[in-house]
Amino acid sequence: MNVRIGYLYPDLMNIYGDHGNVLTLVRRCRWRGIAVDVDELKPGDPVLPGRHDIFFMGGGQDREQVMVARDLIEVKGEAINREIEDGAAALVICGGYQLFGRFYRPFDGEELPGIGVFDAYTVAGRKRCIGNVVAKSALGGKAGLVVGFENHSGKTYLGQGCTPLGMVTVGCGNNAEDRTEGAVHLGAVGTYLHGSLLPKNPGVADFLIERALSRRGHLLPLRQLDDTIELRARQAAIARAKKTH
Repeated sequence: MNVRIGYLYPDLMNIYGDHGNVLTLVRRCRWRGIAVDVDELKPGDPVLPGRHDIFFMGGGQDREQVMVARDLIEVKGEAINREIEDGAAALVICGGYQLFGRFYRPFDGEELPGIGVFDAYTVAGRKRCIGNVVAKSALGGKAGLVVGFENHSGKTYLGQGCTPLGMVTVGCGNNAEDRTEGAVHLGAVGTYLHGSLLPKNPGVADFLIERALSRRGHLLPLRQLDDTIELRARQAAIARAKKTH
């Protein structure tokens, strides 16, 4: 069994520890004896048909988003959409999440087109959402919770055909209005949660790995790992979120 990760724009979209998500996917694969490779996909690099099983993109500032949006539209976007429809998984964080929607509209400057993986759009908000988040989610593992740290001013709204990653019990989530957090389409997950997300949420990591293996025809359930440390970290994050809320 082999999993290949396409790491989108690692030099431009990597804030708040987002690279830790890639490290988590690599470790959880190798602990199970699953071979894993990581390809860095930078501006100008094409997305080759059938090569990548998981795509990852982190967050970035508006300046980096402008650069990335152009490359996504001109070079990578159509191919990424085809790969996800064909079974590939994806995890995109914050700015990456926004650009996987339909568009991002800042206060100043031109509207940035997205590649439309998610039926969602984002507009700049006047209040910044900063703090710990707890959300109820089917992807959260046995406890049904996803935890992380948000820091964004964008307000993302989901279309009727778009499923949220979870519903927030602590924090703002997508827009601080409808309690939704993130989005899921097939094997693609978008979220505002940094921190990084996957070390504290092994259930989400395993969802992505399972989708990747399924794409290669491996339908057996994943071997269970000892997630004692990871779940303790999650419980600590939940306690801290509730204390500061």
